[in-house]
Amino acid sequence: MYYFWTVKLIRFVVIFFILATIISGYFYPGGNIHDPSQFGYSVTHNFLSDLGGYKSHSGKSNILSALLFNTSMIMFVLVGVSFLFAPRLFKENNLNYFLSILGSVFFFLGTIFFAGVGLTPYDLYLDMHIFFAINAFRFLIPASILYFIVLLKSSVNNKYAFTIMLLFFFTFLYVVYQIVSASPLESLEKMVEQAILQKIIAFINVVSIFILSFAFAEQLRKLDLD
Repeated sequence: MYYFWTVKLIRFVVIFFILATIISGYFYPGGNIHDPSQFGYSVTHNFLSDLGGYKSHSGKSNILSALLFNTSMIMFVLVGVSFLFAPRLFKENNLNYFLSILGSVFFFLGTIFFAGVGLTPYDLYLDMHIFFAINAFRFLIPASILYFIVLLKSSVNNKYAFTIMLLFFFTFLYVVYQIVSASPLESLEKMVEQAILQKIIAFINVVSIFILSFAFAEQLRKLDLD
């Protein structure tokens, strides 16, 4: 049971998200917030959230891409549930157990907000969509700090602790950037800058979470849990 929730499910959701994003981008009809005539999806000129709109910025139907992408975002709630199982893996140390519970709660809250992004397509619920998209990453900051301490104090390889530290570092910088950056509506250059950075931080987040599943797997082997 623990292996399914803390290893298999995390890996499945991450892989599904990556594949769903690639397929959604392939079928995206076109357009961006500055140019509705753009052909197809552009890594540099479209946000990930563009994939989740029921209509593309070109005005054409985007149902297939929206269903795939939004489903992949909603599924991150399952990753949050997986982290609620993780504290059991660090129960041999009372402090670690307590910190892992706190860290898992923050991870769970963050995944709820990521799911909120999928449940509120930008072309239907723009204000709520922006609220979820901006705040989702902010929950990962305390979550990653707490799990950095947990992994560093645990018996698993220290490389996993430094992976989560990189997650904290880049997520923190991205949150600061969100606060100080101007709206992407202001200029084409600002839109491109934000679209690229969003994809970089999203990639770092999903890869870091995927790698964490190996830390959990290592701990499971040591505790002889399944």
